[in-house]
Amino acid sequence: MSDRILTAPHGPLSFAVLEWPDFNLSKVRTARRLVVLFGYVSTWMALAAFLPTRPTFAQQILSEVRDAEQEDFFEQHIRPALVKYCYECHAADTEASGGLLLDSAAGWKAGGDSGPAILPGQPLESRFIRAIDYEDSNLQMPPEGKLPEDIIQAFTAWVAQGARDPRQATGSQPTVRTSGLPVEEAQKHWAYRPLVRAEIPASGTERSATAVDSFINRRLAEVQLTPSPTASREVVVRRLYFDLTGLPPPTNAMELWFRPDDRSPEVGYRRLVDGLLTSPNYGEHFARKWMDVARYAESITLRGFVLPEAWRYRDYLIQAYAEDRPFDQMIREQIAGDLLEHSDMRERQMQLTATSLLAMGNNNLEQQDKTQLEMDYIDEQLDTIGRAFLGQTLGCARCHDHKFDPIPTRDYYAMAGILRSAVALEHANLSKWIELPLPLPAEQQTSYDQWSAELQQVDKRLAEIRAKAPATAARPNQFIAIADLPGDVIDDSQARLVGSWKASTYSRPSIGEGYVHDENSRKGMATATFEPNDLAPGHYEIRMAYTASANRSSNTLVHVFSAEGETEIAVNQRQTPDIDGVWISLGTYRVEQDGQAFVLITNQDSNGYVIVDAVQFLPQGVDLASAAPANDSESPAQLSEQTESEQEALAAELRMLESRQRKLKSQLATRPRYLTVDEKSPPKNIPIHIRGDVHNLGEVVPRGFLTALAMPSSTTMISENSSGRLEMANWISSDQNPLTARVYANRVWSWLMGQGLAASLNNFGTTGTAPTHPELLDWLAIELIQSGWSTKHLVRTIVMSQAYRRQVVGGETAEQLDPTNRYYWRGSLRRIPAEALRDAVLQISGELDAERGGSLIRPGTTADYDYQHASTRRSVYHPVFRNSLPELFEVFDFADPSVSIGQRARSTVATQPLALLNHPWMVARAQAATQHFKTLSSPASVEELVENLHLACFFRPPTDEELATCTEFLNAKELPLESANLQLLIHSLFASLDFRYLQ
Repeated sequence: MSDRILTAPHGPLSFAVLEWPDFNLSKVRTARRLVVLFGYVSTWMALAAFLPTRPTFAQQILSEVRDAEQEDFFEQHIRPALVKYCYECHAADTEASGGLLLDSAAGWKAGGDSGPAILPGQPLESRFIRAIDYEDSNLQMPPEGKLPEDIIQAFTAWVAQGARDPRQATGSQPTVRTSGLPVEEAQKHWAYRPLVRAEIPASGTERSATAVDSFINRRLAEVQLTPSPTASREVVVRRLYFDLTGLPPPTNAMELWFRPDDRSPEVGYRRLVDGLLTSPNYGEHFARKWMDVARYAESITLRGFVLPEAWRYRDYLIQAYAEDRPFDQMIREQIAGDLLEHSDMRERQMQLTATSLLAMGNNNLEQQDKTQLEMDYIDEQLDTIGRAFLGQTLGCARCHDHKFDPIPTRDYYAMAGILRSAVALEHANLSKWIELPLPLPAEQQTSYDQWSAELQQVDKRLAEIRAKAPATAARPNQFIAIADLPGDVIDDSQARLVGSWKASTYSRPSIGEGYVHDENSRKGMATATFEPNDLAPGHYEIRMAYTASANRSSNTLVHVFSAEGETEIAVNQRQTPDIDGVWISLGTYRVEQDGQAFVLITNQDSNGYVIVDAVQFLPQGVDLASAAPANDSESPAQLSEQTESEQEALAAELRMLESRQRKLKSQLATRPRYLTVDEKSPPKNIPIHIRGDVHNLGEVVPRGFLTALAMPSSTTMISENSSGRLEMANWISSDQNPLTARVYANRVWSWLMGQGLAASLNNFGTTGTAPTHPELLDWLAIELIQSGWSTKHLVRTIVMSQAYRRQVVGGETAEQLDPTNRYYWRGSLRRIPAEALRDAVLQISGELDAERGGSLIRPGTTADYDYQHASTRRSVYHPVFRNSLPELFEVFDFADPSVSIGQRARSTVATQPLALLNHPWMVARAQAATQHFKTLSSPASVEELVENLHLACFFRPPTDEELATCTEFLNAKELPLESANLQLLIHSLFASLDFRYLQ
């Protein structure tokens, strides 16, 4: 490693440009790709594996994973798996097979008869991991069968991370079956008590103190802390802009909001606050904050499947926050918007789109046990709802009564029964999420209805014409209609395509409206899966269609999955298919009821273009001639007597109708749809799943809510004919629910103050952190309710306080008494989020695109792998792809989009300055900013140019020392300047601490 230093005594230019030869941000992206279902732990361990030459760097990253997060991972993934698969033979109340106990930390640390089973940090050397991985034929556990792959990955990640185990250490003694806070004693915990509005304390010495300041100042007096003075106006204005809009202030912000005739500085400050609250940028910024909590994403980790309609939920949030939609209403819409009454079309569209919250989980859609998959889906929904709205870890009660909180397993399955009626998946070998048509205004709906009716007529006439000329007659320029083919035919347009495939109509004959090919590139990265719906049991000949040519692959790998298992076939696509010049037979296979029946084509190791057109399932023992589409209009003899002119006329009509069919389908494909769940299963109570096992059922429990909350019976009633989802939404959003308003008020406080009054934003249970100012938290929660659940009112209340406006620097004694600023005696030094950092750079370079709304996913994107984010729109509009986040987002602690995140990680690691200094995107922005500043204005001198740059980047003038250093670096006495030096200067300002931190 070598250092190249652009020096200055201190200030924003004091940094080193580190030239790290083996640094590659793609390693971070590649490591993240290894995360299947387990978020941060797998990510960091994978990253450590990809950086063998920098062990200290890996260790630094790993050190940022907090103990609470590791414990949460254990409770979410490890403890349930141990209970389900291991306790039967390896618990203290069993025979402890092999002398190994796995029901306590002390048990596995002591090891079994063969020595230690788990070596923290060494998964490959741990006997436990080798046993569950079935690598050693003499060491395979559990003996009845290998664990699911996702469970093995979870155990491996846990051991690699250090095998943190929060369970009670009991040695070799019987495990103590501890229980948490009993339901009947729930009121002993602060979070479950009713809200109480405390009297506002006397304001103390600050004449302008708000209610917030009164509570804060009283606590400061109790702990003998002196508050810091108010920060400078420039610092407060910059802080407020970033906190309320996520963008830096314009250089003329002072003139915009503060006027010479204002009676006091407070008048201008209130004008600024009110102005920013009405800015559309406010809605974008606060929507992004809630998107962390809602685990918003536009793809699924599995195969990189893209969720093309997820963006509508993001736009719903932006709209809702911009118009200050009451948050209790937003809760009801996100949980049960499809069940709400509505007054107009816009309202209905927002209600339905909001339900995407329930469908955005990152689940394993390949799970073949569909009962297990459905329960996993519900568990993910419950866990998100619990953390986001109630601050409760509901998922911990799936296998047993919650170990710490008053949440019995009965309550878990009472709430799970409510969500059971909302179908979230369409099942097949690979299950599919649900998208439904969005209701439209009458005029638009009429257009779609007309197109649909016309398409039916076109399809009917096309079938009549094609029946006069057999579809498989191998006419070289023909598109063969699927409707004219016997059996079950799946076209490439209906296949599940992963990776990069290009549509083409160049070669014929082909099935449907063309075919796709892999562009003879990115080998091993593309697959196409053909799976029929509801295939009856029996034997089927399976055929594959393609167009042959000399540039095709001669070894295209095709995998057929049937009742017999998997069969691999190599197809030579350079040879013309031997059935009608269109099809080749892949063989005859048996299909069982609800069994696997699909074909997967891959470009793995192929030596030419891989063509994907169609797959046909032909039932055996059926008269295919009689199964073909009927045509009674003409006999075969009459067909042969057609004149040449009649045939030409039919051919011309066929071409015209096929063109019209394509256009109509294209128009119908523009019909707006939304990601959601579908309430179509009848209401039904479900049984407790013993130890979380979906096939080991216990007592049936009625649908209901958390019994630990003392709420009026009117809020907990569920009618027999109702699923209970609407009632759940009303119960959570009720003014009587002591958790909801507390949790949300605490979130808003943390968004503005850098940390929550209760630090564990997603956990208000007994293992969470108690609030430092409980009376203030309750006061804010009640203020939220009494304001009509107005987020803007709560934001205004907080930012108008003196506590919000304090300077970051404080006294030495105060720093010793409260180094983490838990009592808010000073401002908090905070790094601006990754999105705001990116947007600020674009705004200063003059490239920020102000367009709002809509999807930025490029047409034709079917998988998110290696997606290139190229837009200059605000970051909130960029696709959140679970496998391909923008590199700067990953480096600067973007929220894991697979789980509900209350507080983002706050790491300070080497990749951050490296990315700002060396990333090509940052270099390009500095170059664009150089041109922007050269054309934006005509400063009178170099000194004025430097002042303009500092004002744009830091919203303050340079110090004398900074001014002298920068002008000396520019090495010019007068304008115009050399672009190279100016670009380096701007780049250095972008990379400085002052730029990316709020004081």
